[in-house]
Order: sequence, then C-alpha cells, then structure tokens
Amino acid sequence: MIVWLTSYPKSGNTWVRSFLSSLIFTEYGEVDFDHMQKLSQYPMRSHFIDLLEDLEDINSLSKNWIPSQERINSDNKIRFFKTHHVMCNFGKNSFTNYENTFGVIHIVRDPRNIITSILNYFNKKNYDEAKQFLFDEKKIIGIDLENIHQKKLKDNNIITLISSWKTHYNSWKNFKKKYLLIKYENLINEPHIEFGRIRNYLKTNLKLSFSDKKFNDAIESNSFKKLKNIENLEGFSENIFKDSNKKNNFFNLGPENDFNKFLDIKTREEIEKIFFNEMKELKYI
Repeated sequence: MIVWLTSYPKSGNTWVRSFLSSLIFTEYGEVDFDHMQKLSQYPMRSHFIDLLEDLEDINSLSKNWIPSQERINSDNKIRFFKTHHVMCNFGKNSFTNYENTFGVIHIVRDPRNIITSILNYFNKKNYDEAKQFLFDEKKIIGIDLENIHQKKLKDNNIITLISSWKTHYNSWKNFKKKYLLIKYENLINEPHIEFGRIRNYLKTNLKLSFSDKKFNDAIESNSFKKLKNIENLEGFSENIFKDSNKKNNFFNLGPENDFNKFLDIKTREEIEKIFFNEMKELKYI
C-alpha cells in the first residue's frame, strides 16, 4: 500500500523525504541522499513497463495509473512515494484510489513564496512567467512534449499533471484516508512540533517508533543550511540542472525566501486574489 508524500512543486517535499529517510533508514538520524531514494517518486516510466507503449499519450497513461499501482502493491508492503501529481480524474481514470492508498502526508507552502522557488528552479525568465506557472489549471511537468524526440528520456521524464496551486491543494485535501496536512512554514518555525506530527503519524498508523535522540538528531541533520551545504559539496541527484552548466541549486533560499523581500505589490495582490479562499483556509492571509 502507498503512503503518498504529496505536494505542489517547491513546497518542501524533498525536505520531508530527507527527514523520513534519516528517521527510518539510518542508524543515528544522519542525512544520506542515497537512502532518500528508497522514498521514490511516482509516476516514473519504470512503473509502466509492459503496461503500455506510448508513455507520451495521456489517455493511455491515465488508464494505467491504477493498474501500475496495483502492481506496486502486489506484495502488500507499505511504500512511500513522493508525488507532485494532482489528485484528479482524467476522463474515467482516477490518479489513485483508497484501495491502493494507505495514507497521505500533504505538504503545503504559501504560494507567495513558492513563486520565487519556481522562478529559480524551473529557470523562468521573470515573475510573470512564474506566476502563470502557479495559475495554470492545465499545467504539466516532467516532460517537454514539444521536444520529446530530441533527447534521451530518463525514468522521471513522464507526464505529471499538477494543475494550479489552488486546484492541487483542493484535490488532495479531500482525500481523507489517513490524511496529514503539514505546513512548510511550521517546519521552519516550529520544527519539533511539525516534524513531531509526522513522527506521531508513523507511530500511530505504521507502528514505527523512534527514540527522542534519533528524532532530534534527524531534525538537526536535516536543517536547510546543512542540506544546502551537502549539495554544494557533493551535488544532489534530483537537481534537474545537475548535468548542465547552469548553477541553479535545488536547496536555494529556504527560510530566507520571504515574499516581502522579493515580490512586488501587484504580483502579491494578484496571487492573494486568485487563491484567496485557499490561503485564508490555511491562515496565510
């Protein structure tokens, strides 16, 4: 059964995965990016081997979301999967269902801060482009369909529907099976409380218990500053620019990403207007 670690892009999903891998897969709560790969990503091209041939056809792909998850779950083991996919129906095809899902850890972040991370990570020209990324109800990441035949495809080059920040948030908040909402801002401001909620989730639902020392060490070793230093020294395999000449860091601003410093009033007010109901619900405004 799958525990989804779901989030809109640049909302702290990797941070949570690194913490979980330190807690679950290491002896002392240290950071190990190799262990983080045990908390894999969905969808990946490898999940659809022998199920369909044309992975660039969203109709065929969506018909195999559930069959691919049924195959993943055939051994009845619990697995964590990172996903940025919106919880949607494409035609008659649902992205996932209660039969294949054990639970959901949903990480959210203030969109006024996400926009600066999108500007950096997705190499947008300006805030207007990054803003349209946030607002786009038909947004797809994971693959460049226009240039699909011009490069060798990696396992994670696959259609991933994310929609807008608003639709993504609303789609997952209504999937209530063993659901936990985590706020990025609380991970920064009250790490022991917010990471403690994840620890309690693991204990309550998965019977996984950890000593206070290991828990505290996992929080300490996964501070944003330390993760950024590790990336600077060793690189980070999930940085989409790791094989290029671009210098975009995956771990970029973190706690220093404050919309009051970076956003002009017009952009901020437009985000607040479009996402008003959701931001109010999350107490961002």
